Amino acid sequence: MAAELPRAAWSVGTLAFARRMLMEAPRGDGRPVMMLPGLFTSDASNVVPRRYLETLGYRAFGWELGHNFSLRTIGEDGVRLQARIATIAERTGEPVTLIGVSLGGIMARFAAQRWTDMVREVITVSSPFAGSPRATNLWRTYQWLTGEKIDSPEVQALMAECAAPLSVPTTAIWSATDGFVNGMICHDPADEQCRSIAVKSSHMGVQMKPEVMRAIADVLGGVE
Repeated sequence: MAAELPRAAWSVGTLAFARRMLMEAPRGDGRPVMMLPGLFTSDASNVVPRRYLETLGYRAFGWELGHNFSLRTIGEDGVRLQARIATIAERTGEPVTLIGVSLGGIMARFAAQRWTDMVREVITVSSPFAGSPRATNLWRTYQWLTGEKIDSPEVQALMAECAAPLSVPTTAIWSATDGFVNGMICHDPADEQCRSIAVKSSHMGVQMKPEVMRAIADVLGGVE
């Protein structure tokens, strides 16, 4: 934590000097995108990247489910998450691109597995979906905040489902210098269908790092 806080503050501070680089990204086509927050955080944590995507020309939405406390937030079988995605899809008339940060990325993959017809694409940011939760510095915090045990059948089933390859386009943005999660479980080299983009970043505030926001914009814009 002592190392992550100043690194996160530095990332946010660099936004003021990155406007030109950010605005050189491909323009959006109006497609709907929904951002899913990380553990214990809410839509407030994603205000900056959502506004950036809106500026580019996308319709950016929050998940509107409050703070992310894992399974008890999205409801049994993800019913609340399903309802939110369905609402956006119906309102816009298009499947939704899901952009998930940390735990939010795991839930984005879960949604894409369950409701493929409503999901256009998945982008995960520092999301440890491809390995054991114990390969993070947050698993005890996860258990304390959510009341769930990482070895429980429910959590194990969720992780297995989320780790499986998806049938929609998928990108994993990850960092080998992440201070909270092992970057090697934030992407899956064996999954050739999942694009992997390595960045240099802390975990906290990763979604506000200019390099990460530009990477998201490039993926949405079809930049190879």
